[in-house]
Amino acid sequence: MVTITIDRPNVRNAVDPATAAALAEAFERFDENDDLAVAVLTGADRTFCAGFDLKALAAGANYGLREEGRGPMGPTRMTLSKPVIGAIEGYAVAGGLELALWCDLRVAARDATLGVFNRRFGVPLLDLGTIRMPRLIGQGRALDLILTGRAVSADEALRIGLVERLAEPGGALAESKKLAREIASFPQGAMRADRRSVLGQWSLSLEEAMREEWRGGTEATASGEALAGAQRFAGGAGRHGKV
Repeated sequence: MVTITIDRPNVRNAVDPATAAALAEAFERFDENDDLAVAVLTGADRTFCAGFDLKALAAGANYGLREEGRGPMGPTRMTLSKPVIGAIEGYAVAGGLELALWCDLRVAARDATLGVFNRRFGVPLLDLGTIRMPRLIGQGRALDLILTGRAVSADEALRIGLVERLAEPGGALAESKKLAREIASFPQGAMRADRRSVLGQWSLSLEEAMREEWRGGTEATASGEALAGAQRFAGGAGRHGKV
């Protein structure tokens, strides 16, 4: 497991071009490192991320905005082979919310705030927020947040599916690391095949998605992982819900 931290607390961890590039590079290294199974993304000083650094933009910073290449916030256009968990304290707003949406799972402190705060400044969502949010919580709820830019409490975020778990204030990172260790403890081949099928099926027909699920599953099975698991089960492991 690795923890990747946005460390710009003086601007509530808003992302400037250098930070975006550093985030993308950090996740590239994570994905290429066979010794790491899960990453946790968080922000320093109990704030996840306030989004695109508008002060840097106003001062003329070159974000290199373009249709191809990395996202303005860094890794948001990347499809990793391994899961990422977002540990959310404080604010996850605007591009910071898009970073959270990019993660596989989100753990939010009970006093966290999420929202499309960029709405009030005329800044569009450019890091797949308009795509991932409707897929996650449904179009109507997504449009409610996108059109109004209103603040969303952690309790509401959990209720509508914007986050998956809540933690006590100050405890999001610890809870995320606990979850990461749990995921990392499982046989990785089958887990990654299932994850790949979930992420890849959106643009496929039912028949195509079925074939892709089958291919990924049979590749994982051919590795011997399933046989080893079946033998452990036959030997008495994993009974009564135990790992």
